[in-house]
Amino acid sequence: MLTDRIEPAWIDAFEEVFSLCRIRPEEQVVILSESQSRPLTRHLAELALARMKVPFFKLEVPTPPSPAGPVMRSTGASMALTGQGLAVRTLAAADVVVDLTLEGLMHAKETAEILKGGARIMNVSNEHPEALARTVPTPGLREQAKEAVARCRAAKAMTVRSAAGTDLRVNMEGAATVGVWGWTDRPGTLAHWPGGIIVSFPKAGSVEGRMAYRPGDVNLTFKRYFESAVDLTLENDYVTRIEGSGADAALMRDYYAAFGEKEAYAVSHVGWGFNRGARYEALTMYDRRETNGTELRAVAGNFLFSTGANEFAGRFTRGHFDLPMMGCDIALDGVPVVASGRLV
Repeated sequence: MLTDRIEPAWIDAFEEVFSLCRIRPEEQVVILSESQSRPLTRHLAELALARMKVPFFKLEVPTPPSPAGPVMRSTGASMALTGQGLAVRTLAAADVVVDLTLEGLMHAKETAEILKGGARIMNVSNEHPEALARTVPTPGLREQAKEAVARCRAAKAMTVRSAAGTDLRVNMEGAATVGVWGWTDRPGTLAHWPGGIIVSFPKAGSVEGRMAYRPGDVNLTFKRYFESAVDLTLENDYVTRIEGSGADAALMRDYYAAFGEKEAYAVSHVGWGFNRGARYEALTMYDRRETNGTELRAVAGNFLFSTGANEFAGRFTRGHFDLPMMGCDIALDGVPVVASGRLV
């Protein structure tokens, strides 16, 4: 088992990412964390900035208490800044926010105000530093992301198929597409590390078909690989049937139902990973409290299918599943971008 001793290579990784972000000594830098943030990550961020001779200050907010109901370990949306108006105004006045909150500010309500102030937000995922060092972004990821974004925005339809029976159809017209390459160097923008992901948020009424999950596919919400078959039927954006006789299907049916919200069953986003440094087997190598699973979102060639909140379709819910599918075919307007789980 790994110990939490500071390793020079981990500081190197943070310094490399901060250098890609073009963080300069004359800028105002804030390290944002919450009471349950990983102390090791916070310490590494401090050491890397000190190496770069960049002044910074730390802003810590309390981790919100978990509400009654389903156990949530990864919701995709941070509530850490809810009711923290002074903290939000402080962050908006900064040049750089090193975001170490548990969920990251990607889908926090307060993020728009922070970015509008001109700050750039660099979210460091709540992963063990070894995983972060393995997925340090490379300059080539930006070009791959930009190409993928252009193709998705130009496409009218995405299709996803697999030998197991997956047959998903997504209307891409009007979808909001974002490419994440792992760093940000422009004011008013946000990035997260690990990067190497393209995600599209379809408009309402855009997704139909079937997702056939088989052993070896991934349920990141539960931080486990599928061990039995689960088939999801999607009609008009919503999961309407969850079929399967094993524990995987039973757990998913129970978890979806526990939220008591129709929107929990709706599609959040679709996309694929292209970070060749991200490792598929990573979930087997860490205790669950050591990983948040974001590395597997970026594994090259996986189809990243998610249900839950989709602000671009006007849907909001606490329920969230990230479900990377391996070994499938993804095409945009009939042109393959992933074939049998490999990047084209």
